[in-house]
Amino acid sequence: MHSAERGAAQNTLQSYQRDLDNYQNHLMDNNSNLLAATTTDIRSYLQFLAKKSVASSTQARHLSTIRQFYKFLYAEAIRSDNPAGSIESPRKTRPLPKTLSVEEVANMLAIAERDSHQTNQTYAGHYRAVRIHVLLELLYATGLRVSELISLPIECANPSSRFMMVTGKGSKDRMVPLSQKSITAMKTFVELSRSKKSGTEIKRSPWLFPASSSSGHLTRQAFARDLKTLAQKAAIPAKRVSPHILRHAFASHLLQNGADLRSVQILLGHSDISTTQIYTHILEDRLRQLVEDNHPLSSSGKTTTIKLQ
Repeated sequence: MHSAERGAAQNTLQSYQRDLDNYQNHLMDNNSNLLAATTTDIRSYLQFLAKKSVASSTQARHLSTIRQFYKFLYAEAIRSDNPAGSIESPRKTRPLPKTLSVEEVANMLAIAERDSHQTNQTYAGHYRAVRIHVLLELLYATGLRVSELISLPIECANPSSRFMMVTGKGSKDRMVPLSQKSITAMKTFVELSRSKKSGTEIKRSPWLFPASSSSGHLTRQAFARDLKTLAQKAAIPAKRVSPHILRHAFASHLLQNGADLRSVQILLGHSDISTTQIYTHILEDRLRQLVEDNHPLSSSGKTTTIKLQ
C-alpha cells in the first residue's frame, strides 16, 4: 500500500505497519500467510486479540487496517476478494459512569446545609452557601442535567408543589418530583434573593439562579467550581466530583434501591432507553445479590426443608 495512495501521515503508516506485522505473525504461527488468509483466519486473529484483553477500540483499529490491506490487494487484482469485508467491527464498550457513594453524597449535603445556616459571614458568602446547598439538593433529588438546573426559571420555586416542569433536550418537557428538603432549600434561597440586602438585578431576575453572565443565570463553570470546593470540605478529591457525576449518582442510587430502568429513563429525560442502559451493571449486581440472598440452593440463601411423602 503506497503512502501517496493513502495520503497518510508517517505516524499513521507506522501504525498500519505494526498492525499488519502483528497480524502476519499470527497467521504464520497458524500456518497461513497474508495472501492466502481467509475470513476464518481474520476472525481467529480478532479472537486472539480479545483473549489478550486488547481493548475493543484497538481491535477495531486492527480490523480496519486489515480491511484496507485486502481492499488494496483486491483493487490491484492480487486477490479476487476481500476476506475482511463481511466482518463486523468489535463493539466498543462504553465505560461505566463515575459516581459517588450514598455516604459521600449525604456528607456533602450535610456540610452544605450546615454552611447555609451559618450567620457569621457576609451576605455574599451566605448567598453562595445557600445557593450551593439548594443546587445540590435539587440535583440529587431530580438528576437534572446541569444545563437544565442552572437555567431554571424562578417560577419553579413553588413551595406548594411537589413536582417541577423541566424543559430538556429537544425542547421536550418532563415532570420531575421534588424532595421536601429541596423544596425547603429553594424557599430559603428565594427569600434570601428577595431580601433587602440583595441587589435589584437579583430581585428582578426571571431565573432561579441569577448571575452577571451573558445568559443572566449561573454558569456551569461557576457551579462546578463551588461544587468542587464543597467536595474538598467533605474530604472528597475535587476531580471525583462534578454536576454530571452527581447526576450519575442520582440514577445509580435509585437503581440500587429498587427503581426500574424505565422509570430512571423518564426521570433523566433520555429519549431512548439505550442511553440509560449504561446503568444495567447496577441492575445485574442487584439481581445477582437477590438470587444469592434468596435462592434456596445458594450458599448464602435461606435453607428450605422439603418433606418427602
